[in-house]
Amino acid sequence: MQSSSRRHVDNLKIKARGSPRHHARLTGQVRYFTRLVAGRVVNISASGIALDLQAPLYAAAGSKVRVECDDIGLLDGFVRWAHNGRIGIEFDRSSNASAKVVSYFRFFHKDIKPVLKR
Repeated sequence: MQSSSRRHVDNLKIKARGSPRHHARLTGQVRYFTRLVAGRVVNISASGIALDLQAPLYAAAGSKVRVECDDIGLLDGFVRWAHNGRIGIEFDRSSNASAKVVSYFRFFHKDIKPVLKR
């Protein structure tokens, strides 16, 4: 039997991230054209990243963005969703973002538990 949250995602026709997510305590910035907004990484996987932003970033779903994170490097991707000050980004498969994240997990990542929940 499917969980209610999984059915909810299926009913809305939203493509959920297939890779396991890991909580992280990293800071970064999201660049959309000339706009640069600072944020905190909420979770990360080999296929995407979610950030809490400090200011609005008016980028529509499908928009190309770049995440600049000191601990991982430059990660190119596309906005999958944005809601209530949080943004979800799917990594561009033609970039080396996934390889950078895999390397980060191999050498630097430490599992943490979230302090605050939304």
